[in-house]
Amino acid sequence: MDLSKLLLNSASLALGGIMIVIVAYYMIRNDIMSFLSERKKIAIPENKATLLQLRLQAHERMIVFVDRINPSNLLLRLHQQGIEVGVLQVIAANEIKTEFQHNIAQQLYVEATTWKVISKLKDDTIAMINGAVKNLATDAPGIELSKKVLHRMSELEENPYELTIGLIKQDIHKLF
Repeated sequence: MDLSKLLLNSASLALGGIMIVIVAYYMIRNDIMSFLSERKKIAIPENKATLLQLRLQAHERMIVFVDRINPSNLLLRLHQQGIEVGVLQVIAANEIKTEFQHNIAQQLYVEATTWKVISKLKDDTIAMINGAVKNLATDAPGIELSKKVLHRMSELEENPYELTIGLIKQDIHKLF
């Protein structure tokens, strides 16, 4: 009999405990829900502000990237006294690829079409440098490569680097 009494007492205590937990839950449920909804309202603007900051920084970095791969800036920055055409070509192509890889994550924050334009501009710049080398002697001075690339740039109706920067600026204006 003691065992059945012990089981009955344990069951009644457990049932009482469960009832207290259920009543307490229903009493504070509204408080928990309002706390969570307030927290969510605070978190959303903070997340949007952070995302906006990241997107602005990405656009800034893309403008810097486009400016750095612009042949008029790139070749001037990389030119060294006595450098040969082939060496300047390799250094320029590697510089462009390194800059691009350094900024690859920025595609998360830039419009997909803008990223495609930037990526194509990178490829076109490398192709322009490689194409300019074809008719030059391998031991020609690097200044000849610079002259040839800059001459090709002057023949273009519109500067693709300025157009790309304009596109990036349009994307920035869409954010506001």
